[in-house]
Amino acid sequence: MALSFRELQAQLQPGWGCEHSGDGGQFDVLVVPSLSMDRALMALVTGAHHYEERQLFSLIRLRDPGVRAVYVTSKLLPELVVDAVLELLPGVPTSHARRRLHLFDTDDASNRPLTEKLLERPALLNRIGDLLRPGRSFISCFVVTELEKQLSERLQVPLLGTDPALGYWGSKAGSRALFARCGVPHPPGSGLATNLDDLSEATADLWEANPHLRRCVVKLNEGISGEGNAPLELEPLQLAERSSADRRRCLRHALESLPMPAASWRELLAQQGALVEAWLEGGEALSSPSVQGTIHPGGRVELLSTHEQILGGPSGQTYLGCCMPADAAYRLSLMRHGRAIGEALAAEGALERYAVDFIARRIDGNWDLQAIEVNLRQGGTTHPTMALRAITTGQLDPDSGLFLAPTGQPLHYRATDNLTHPDLQGLLPADLIDIVADADLHYDPARLRGSVFHLLGCLSEFGKLGMTCVGRSAEEAEAVYAGTADSLISRAMELQGRSSPPGGRPPGSGPGPVPPAGPAPGAES
Repeated sequence: MALSFRELQAQLQPGWGCEHSGDGGQFDVLVVPSLSMDRALMALVTGAHHYEERQLFSLIRLRDPGVRAVYVTSKLLPELVVDAVLELLPGVPTSHARRRLHLFDTDDASNRPLTEKLLERPALLNRIGDLLRPGRSFISCFVVTELEKQLSERLQVPLLGTDPALGYWGSKAGSRALFARCGVPHPPGSGLATNLDDLSEATADLWEANPHLRRCVVKLNEGISGEGNAPLELEPLQLAERSSADRRRCLRHALESLPMPAASWRELLAQQGALVEAWLEGGEALSSPSVQGTIHPGGRVELLSTHEQILGGPSGQTYLGCCMPADAAYRLSLMRHGRAIGEALAAEGALERYAVDFIARRIDGNWDLQAIEVNLRQGGTTHPTMALRAITTGQLDPDSGLFLAPTGQPLHYRATDNLTHPDLQGLLPADLIDIVADADLHYDPARLRGSVFHLLGCLSEFGKLGMTCVGRSAEEAEAVYAGTADSLISRAMELQGRSSPPGGRPPGSGPGPVPPAGPAPGAES
C-alpha cells in the first residue's frame, strides 16, 4: 500500500538535513528546483526558468563520497554549467562527484512549474525512481506546494521540506501571527481582506489607530520578491480633514489605482487576500536585514546566516541581492529572533529552510528591529550561502554571527541575481568562463577572495548574470564585486566591438555600491 506524504516524511533521517555530514552518509538526494509559485508573479522575473540553476549549489552534498544526486531541470543543463559548480567542491575530485550525479530534464521550457512538467511524464519519473535507493533517498525542493507533495507520493520518496498544509506560516498574515506568538517586534498592520471595500476599511482602521502615518504598504498574502507589495501614499489624501465615511471612499479610490507590480493583483486579492501594514520610516538610518535558518528532521534548528538585503525596483521593495553578514550592531538580535521563530515553526512541524526579513532603524543612536515576514522556503539568500559553504567548508560562528573559514578567518560576500547589461547578451557560458579565467576573477581558496557565478543560462538570451563575490572583509567583498562587474562588462563590450566609457562603470550594469535600503522589504525570490 502506498504511503501518505506524512508517513513518508516520518522516514527522514536527521543527517539528511546536513549539507555535509562528514560521517560517510549513504543516501540519494533528488533535487527538483521548481519555482512552483504564482505564475502572474513569476512572469515578472526575467528568465525565470533558468533560476532552476541556482540550486546547483546544493550539490555540496557530493562532498560525501557515499552520496548520490539526481538533478532535474526543465531543459538540459550544459555540462560546462554543471562542471563549473562541481569544480568548486574542495576535497573531492570533480570526476568522482560527476559519476555520482545524474542529470534529467523535461525538454520543456514553458512558463510552468518544473514539478508540474515532471508529473505529466510518467516514463521519466519511472527512470528517475529506478535510480533512487529505497529507504535511503529524499527529495529537495526550492518550495513545497501540492505539486511537490504529489511528486513525493508518486515516487514514494520522502520530501525534506515543509508540508504545504503549513503554508499559512509563510504567508504575510501567518508571519504576523508568528511574530506575535514569539514576542518579536513587528509593525502595526491589519488582517486579511479579499476585496477593495474591506481593504479600504482595513487601511482606514490602520490610519485611525496611527494618525501619524504618511504611508502604508499593501501586501498580497502570498507575494514573492516584493512583487506583491505596493506603497500607498496617505499624506496627500488629507485623511485627518475627512469624515469617517469620506475617508474610506477616498482610500478605496486610491487603492483602485495602486501601483502594484502584479498587473492582475485584484484577481489575486480575491484569491489569496491582502493586508495593509505601516510603512516604517524615520531615524538616522534604515536597512533591510534578514536571518536564515534550517529545521532538521527531528526538530533541531540551525541558524545559517544573516544578510543585509539590497532592494530596488519601482517602489524600492524588489529583492536584488544581499551582503553577508548583517551589521554587527543588531546581528545577534537578528539571530535570537530567528531562532525563536525557527523553534516555533519546528513545533508546528515545519522542515528545512526558512528566512525572516526585518527593518532596522537607527533612532537616537539605537537600532530598532521590526520583523516584516517569514519565507518558509528557499530564497535569494539560499544559494549564495550554499556557495560559500561549498567552496570554503566554513561555518557560522554562533557567538559572533560571522561566517568563519576553517582557518578562523571571517568571510564576507556580496551576491546578486541581477547583474545586467545589454552587451552581456549574446555571450555564451564558455565566453564567460574565458573572461573570468583571463581576468583572474574566479574564487581563489588560497586568497579567500574572488567570484562564483550562477544563472549562466540567462546570459546569452537576457544579458543577465548572478554572482557571489567573496572577501575577507565587507570592503574587500564590495571591491571584488565592483571589480568583477567592471571587468566582465568591459570585456563583453570589447567582444561586441564597443569601447567601455573611461572613468567609471558602464551604464546599465546592474547594482553598483549598496544603496540605502527601502523601508519595506519584499520576500526573497
